[in-house]
Amino acid sequence: MSTPAKQALDHGCPPWLIASALLTIAPHFEHQPLWLSAFSAALLVWATWLWHQDQRLPGRWPMIALVGLACSGIFVEYRTLFGRDAGVGMLVIFMAMKLLELRSRRDANIITILGYFLLLTHYLYSQSIPTGLWLIAALWIVTAAQIRVNGGPLCRIRETLRYAAMICLQGIPFMLVLFVLFPRISGPLWGLPEDAHAGRTGLSDSMTPGSIASLAQSAEIAFRVRFADPLPATAKLYWRGPVLDNFDGRAWRSSAGAIPRETLTFDSAPIRYETTLEANNQRWLLALDAPSTLPPDSSLDGRLTAQGRLPITQRQRVQLASSLDYRLNVEESPKILHQNLALPARFNPQARSLAASWRAETQTPQAIIDKALELFASERFAYTLEPPLLGENSIDEFLFQTRRGFCEHYAAAFVVLMRAAGIPARVVGGYLGGEQNPLDGYWVIRQSDAHAWAEVWLEGRGWRRIDPTAVVAPARVDSGISDALPAGEPLPALVQMRGTWLRNLRHRWEALNNAWNQQILGYDPQRQRELLAKLGLPDSDWRSMATMLGGLGTLLMASMLAWTLYQHPKHDPATRLWHTALRHLARRQVHCAPGETPLALLRRIEKTDPKLAQQLNRVVECYLLTRYGDAGDALNPLRDAVAQLTRWR
Repeated sequence: MSTPAKQALDHGCPPWLIASALLTIAPHFEHQPLWLSAFSAALLVWATWLWHQDQRLPGRWPMIALVGLACSGIFVEYRTLFGRDAGVGMLVIFMAMKLLELRSRRDANIITILGYFLLLTHYLYSQSIPTGLWLIAALWIVTAAQIRVNGGPLCRIRETLRYAAMICLQGIPFMLVLFVLFPRISGPLWGLPEDAHAGRTGLSDSMTPGSIASLAQSAEIAFRVRFADPLPATAKLYWRGPVLDNFDGRAWRSSAGAIPRETLTFDSAPIRYETTLEANNQRWLLALDAPSTLPPDSSLDGRLTAQGRLPITQRQRVQLASSLDYRLNVEESPKILHQNLALPARFNPQARSLAASWRAETQTPQAIIDKALELFASERFAYTLEPPLLGENSIDEFLFQTRRGFCEHYAAAFVVLMRAAGIPARVVGGYLGGEQNPLDGYWVIRQSDAHAWAEVWLEGRGWRRIDPTAVVAPARVDSGISDALPAGEPLPALVQMRGTWLRNLRHRWEALNNAWNQQILGYDPQRQRELLAKLGLPDSDWRSMATMLGGLGTLLMASMLAWTLYQHPKHDPATRLWHTALRHLARRQVHCAPGETPLALLRRIEKTDPKLAQQLNRVVECYLLTRYGDAGDALNPLRDAVAQLTRWR
């Protein structure tokens, strides 16, 4: 005799398991290689066809061959069988393959358990609201499949889904208690391997012609900001990133080696704000230029860029303060000044010659700066996201031939002209401006707001910001990139939205996402301590939280157990009337035996008390007609018959 685990499944069970497998692995198709997604889909289709045609499942050796083929493909693709991507790929393949050996209830239980585990892996790639909603629906179906597997063919679809929904709802109190009280741990989810943060995009630590223009075509959010003080003008929102002072003729990079910390003099009161940075694998905190107060475990580097101690590999919230009117030190080391004058010798001879002529005409650095800006203003330069490709002498080609470029072209050309004229200069990368969401008050800074500007060193004044893009496209500084670019530029549709209702819809969705990020995903150790302090537990540590967690969990379990044990099944009206008749018989010392049918009870009473049987006969007839007959109006006659029985003496 076979055990329950080895019992064969009925024909109606596999569709539930196939649906569970599809729901749990389908979102992974978005980030997996095409061949892996196609292979998994083919296995699912094959399993469905075998079920539909009631064909025999593959044997052991074909399955071993499939496993070897899949593992070999994953190893070739990822160069490993471990890590996030390779491990999830193997789980997806194994889930699809398990459907091809679905012979017993044990196999079905393995599929549902694997489905629960696969649901967790989706949060390794996305923790958004749509992902959460999809996983809730998938959890419901997997739970329903588990019920169907163990309930057998008598489980109807509607009742199975309703029972699964009730089980999922019963888990909500436990989920809330675990969410609030489980000790939070700073750091990546489960200490994931390095590939958990692969594929992050954003501002780079190097700049070539077209690099920022390419980044500006993305509508992804780089960070959000909430101001605690009055809002500054949009034209002053320069979010400082890397400073690039090493030019090899093509690319700009930060020079290596330690650089002395620059001294700041603040000429205005600091503005306090909170920044929520998206993961970017960089250390920059992207503070307003220039930061005056930094969070713990952060510092200003030698070029005045605020940096964290570690790369930002997960969403991070920091408190900052900046003064928008500031002066850098008026004394600079000769080494730094010489470094910011360096140019490769054999590149861009026309730009070098032009700058030399300016220097010969005037000895005033400010006059040279004005001549460079006048060049951009008077000539027919164009601000565009689609600049032409540039060759070896990129600055010369841009200044004297194409004259079409994005912010990095103008910043790089300006710095080269300044250095060629004997003025120390450097490029600064970061973001400019942003858009305020009127619903939650947060400023949203996207990758499309990426920007580059210049800094020059003036004797007696220190480093000063110069933004040559503001001369060519003033709207870029005053109102944003969408107003600065002409129609037809490849800006993301999300950034170009003009309709009021579309913008309102986008603001609502982004405000909802921000609330999810701040309150749910951003529920870190600090937020947990703040919440527990509001609940009257200001000094909670992991021991006290574990004690509370155990106590509340036990209380919830006991409450649910008590509710399960003491709930009374609901009977239909006919059954309640029949039980009323049985209670009357019990008072006359006539008891219904367990499992005894109404007709059997009537026949037994006929032998011992014919008069009582005569009264009961009408009750039994009406009860059977109500429960099993076609008459829809037999309930009232049953009620009258029971009333007559209870009045009979």
